[in-house]
Amino acid sequence: MKTKKILMTGNEAMAEAAIQAGCRFYAGYPITPQNEIPAYFANHMPEVGGVFIQAESEISAINMVFGASAAGKRAMTSSSSPGISLKQEGISYLAGCQLPGVIINVMRGGPGLGNISPSQADYFQATKGGGHGDYHMIVFAPSSVQEAFDLTVLAFDLADKYRMPAMILVDGFIGQMMEPLVVHSPQSTVHSKSRLLTKKWALTGAKNRKPNVIRSLFLAEGRLEEFNEELQNKYTRIKNKEVRFEADNIEDCDCLVVSYGIMARIVSGAIENLKKQKLNIGSLRPITLWPFPTDIIRKVAKNKKILVVEMSAGQMLEDCLLAVNGQAKVDFLGRTGGGISSEEEIIKKIKSLVGR
Repeated sequence: MKTKKILMTGNEAMAEAAIQAGCRFYAGYPITPQNEIPAYFANHMPEVGGVFIQAESEISAINMVFGASAAGKRAMTSSSSPGISLKQEGISYLAGCQLPGVIINVMRGGPGLGNISPSQADYFQATKGGGHGDYHMIVFAPSSVQEAFDLTVLAFDLADKYRMPAMILVDGFIGQMMEPLVVHSPQSTVHSKSRLLTKKWALTGAKNRKPNVIRSLFLAEGRLEEFNEELQNKYTRIKNKEVRFEADNIEDCDCLVVSYGIMARIVSGAIENLKKQKLNIGSLRPITLWPFPTDIIRKVAKNKKILVVEMSAGQMLEDCLLAVNGQAKVDFLGRTGGGISSEEEIIKKIKSLVGR
């Protein structure tokens, strides 16, 4: 398979990955720090015969994705924190109608309009269902430009496989930073025909078949509960099969540090420094925020100091506390509103936990 190595921002990499994965419909609305994504689609989607639409609003964009997905196309949208809030009803409708779609959130500081500094404060919104009803999205959290590319391709595959929305959740650092990226050449694209088989459930016209019906309205007594049970069974299968994480020295360490996205890279530098000082520190980086790596954290938590580091007031912290289930004390280091913990701050915090 022919490949090439180029410099790209995270935003551009995710857009290129979507095109390589067979996305042929994009609708979005400008907001910093993700504007490179719609700009990239505007330039390159016509080259592959796809559709780019700058919608009149974030609400319009997510509902356009709904329509394109219902017609069987691989479709996506992107935005940043306040814009994703506006898309929540549409995301719930995608989940309720079991329609695949990919949403990218390049997080900025909040709440409210906030600022354009990087943040990780949309964790709850992404992993706990920011819209109404009992639903989930598969949520990926890349920590590099290359991983942003690779996980975007995977997001399209899993969204189709499970017929549900998937989200790429990145902070503004990952979206804006530029790194070397291995990209598959246009002559040898990532997706194959086998991964883009005709979707038998899609609304493509019923001239030669029985009509398909896509809906989330169930009025018959008990039917909505049955449907919700079907969704929950699907989510259980995903929890069993699709958990992804990166771990180092987690079994026998004295302190385990849990972080994701850009913070995981800063934590990695801190731990390398501490290893030189003969401290026994482990790290765990969730790659899927939902499903969360609960089981592995629970398995290794006993008799350890555990530190959660994130750019929020403590959102992933709650999932870590649930995973630990009282087996160990969980400490927290966080910054909000676009603030970011330095390597020195992390080192100081870890040393205080292990008595150094």
